[in-house]
Amino acid sequence: MPESLLQPGYSVMAESEPELSTFENKSGLAEDMKFLASMPELCDVTFLVGDTREPVCAVKAVLAARSRVFHKMLYQAPSPQRKKEPAPRENKLRLFLKRSSEPLLNLQNASQQPASHQHQTLIIEEFEPDVFRQLIEYIHTGCVTLQPRTLLGVMNAADYYGLDELRRACAGFVQCCINVDTVCALLASAERYIQYKCTKSLVQKVLEFVDEHGNEVLNLGSFTLLPQHVVRLILARDELQADEFTKFQAALMWSKKYCDNNPNTFLKDVIGNFLEYIQFHKIPANVLMREIHPLGIVPYSIIMNALAYQTQQVSTPENCPLIE
Repeated sequence: MPESLLQPGYSVMAESEPELSTFENKSGLAEDMKFLASMPELCDVTFLVGDTREPVCAVKAVLAARSRVFHKMLYQAPSPQRKKEPAPRENKLRLFLKRSSEPLLNLQNASQQPASHQHQTLIIEEFEPDVFRQLIEYIHTGCVTLQPRTLLGVMNAADYYGLDELRRACAGFVQCCINVDTVCALLASAERYIQYKCTKSLVQKVLEFVDEHGNEVLNLGSFTLLPQHVVRLILARDELQADEFTKFQAALMWSKKYCDNNPNTFLKDVIGNFLEYIQFHKIPANVLMREIHPLGIVPYSIIMNALAYQTQQVSTPENCPLIE
């Protein structure tokens, strides 16, 4: 057998058919398909994605072959979101004058080209541009780089468009990507896709991680980027393994950040949304009086009730040594 055939990429068949060989270059194909999707003039559909309507181009035949949902969207049912520009009235006349030697029937057929052969423009509001761009890249190339920031969006998009193998890959990646550095990004992205079924399972896993690493997560700077209701959800969890003063500091840090972004709000009012989830009586008295009370943002009654509770606990008979 010639040495030139024994190169990487060649897969030689069984000895019973020595004159046959199989050459594969899947990585080259993937790169070519990725290049194809990046060239608008080579594509026949443009998606305007998200609130900013960022354009994402693709090839309809590839999308339809890989996803039944895209096949139905692009070929079986006309979309009410398809962008159509009205043709000028003089177009037919100009074409007729320019091509007067051709039969009028051919001219009419050209102007009535089937919609499936025309460039389509569709609006996609369900997903963010980065998420949808990754989905289109995967459909064209079979490859995608998963990352925590867009993981939840890609997983829900894969489920939405019937790409089960990508959805399973995302679900598997969840297990190894949840850590202290990514947990807040995952929770923040959940806000955007809360209505999708894949979100619930991922959020549950993330919250379980937060419970086990409570003090670390609450001290993260990225904790201030979470929506208010997510912060309340975390602080209210009975399973959260964090001391009460750390919970207070996390609530204070979040409230200060919120006030910085909303100048017309007062710190005392904002942090008041979290005080019910903090058990102040479990914070040592010296910390209450030295660190919390001087701030003037926790009602005096809460401080006094916490101190009274601690005094009562100390003075109860079971906490006093027996005097013989």
